[in-house]
Amino acid sequence: MLVLVLAVPLLRLRHTVDAATRAIRDLNDRSAPILGKADLTMGNVNTALGQVQTTLDGVNLQLRKVDTITGHAEHVSANIANLATVVTSVAANPLVKVAAAGYGVRRAAARRGRAEEERETRAQVRDRRKGRRRAAG
Repeated sequence: MLVLVLAVPLLRLRHTVDAATRAIRDLNDRSAPILGKADLTMGNVNTALGQVQTTLDGVNLQLRKVDTITGHAEHVSANIANLATVVTSVAANPLVKVAAAGYGVRRAAARRGRAEEERETRAQVRDRRKGRRRAAG
């Protein structure tokens, strides 16, 4: 009788173990495709990340080239500014002197012209006075 009493719980335990085994197999059967899809998705993500990295490497290379070009342009701009300063200082002083000399010549010519007009006018006034004196006397 003891064997019968122990047989019933053992049979029930066997059914429980069988049910657990079936549940584990079912879970394994269902999870395998999900894990396969997850593995495929992770592979695609890794491929995309590799392509992004390649693109970023190309962008960084182009940015380094742009930085180099910008540095050269800055250097050329500084050289042009220095050259402009030198040309201005070299050309400005003689130009100022030429302009001042031209102004002086124009001013002297204008004074000379006015002085000649004044002499002629004075000579005419003298001649008129002499002519009046002769006519009166």
